[in-house]
Amino acid sequence: MTTTHRPPTLEDVARAAGVSRATASRVIAGTGYASAAARERVTVAADLLGYAPNPAARALVRGTGVRLVVAVTGTAPAVLDDPYVHRVLGACARVCAPYGLGVALHWLPTRAPGVVRRLAEDRSVGGIILINTTETVLDAVPVGLRGRVASIGIGSALVPAFDVDNGGGTEAVVRHLYASGRRRIAMVTGPRWLSCAGRSVGAYRRVVRDAALPVRLVPGDFSADRGRAAAREVLARWPDTDAIVGSSDATALGVIDGLRGDGVQVPGDVAVTGFDDIPLAAMTTPALTTATHPVTQIASAAATAVLGGRPVPPATMFPSRLVRRVSG
Repeated sequence: MTTTHRPPTLEDVARAAGVSRATASRVIAGTGYASAAARERVTVAADLLGYAPNPAARALVRGTGVRLVVAVTGTAPAVLDDPYVHRVLGACARVCAPYGLGVALHWLPTRAPGVVRRLAEDRSVGGIILINTTETVLDAVPVGLRGRVASIGIGSALVPAFDVDNGGGTEAVVRHLYASGRRRIAMVTGPRWLSCAGRSVGAYRRVVRDAALPVRLVPGDFSADRGRAAAREVLARWPDTDAIVGSSDATALGVIDGLRGDGVQVPGDVAVTGFDDIPLAAMTTPALTTATHPVTQIASAAATAVLGGRPVPPATMFPSRLVRRVSG
């Protein structure tokens, strides 16, 4: 017959030390008052029994939380399905693992930014990483979250920001298209309410205007579906277009699919570029010309800053570089 031994509990430690459970809890957690004699008895009892406090329970006692929340702003919950969000989630999970912390994903409706206040009041939340951050969301972040929140996107005096220089990356892409002989370059943008989308559009405008080329912008939302429809819209409005810049790789892949459906050759008739350099970009036909987006590095830096609780620069920008392939 095999006997299964359960791990010792806090009650066992308190009984062995001859103190109340509350006193044992204060000693183990390092909070509140306990006499020197009680602290010694509890410590000895815990060592003899091999008691290991549950990190989640200890965090709750100290009010430091047991999970890091990745909160994504968007118009609908579908924003949580974005592969970009999944990459951020994975990077945060790797940073949190040594701390015994979990990672949770949360939707922040664009019309209800006050949800972030409720997250801040949840004692189980140790920190928050904001994605797709807007000024409205930043305004809703309570002062009590200082040191426990970071943004992948824009920041504020309270919220440090970590992001990619997508303006620089987009500029490199458009200059590459111009250098390769393209002169009628259109762009499918990201959502207008996102500041990062505005940086990309600004970079595109500067390059084409400096080259005395026409500005051709079609709204997008970073999705392949919208890229597919936008490709047809571009050619309907400007049939002589010879290059289309996608604001994301997903957008660019949708553009390529839309062009092919209309019998347009890529890159023979129209060059297409993206932004992100997702793994699929190198495996498509044609392989996608794009710009890098070090998502893992950015998310890891943001999570490390939140868990470290130390002052960090108000904004940290990661560079983006051109990746030349076949599509553009």
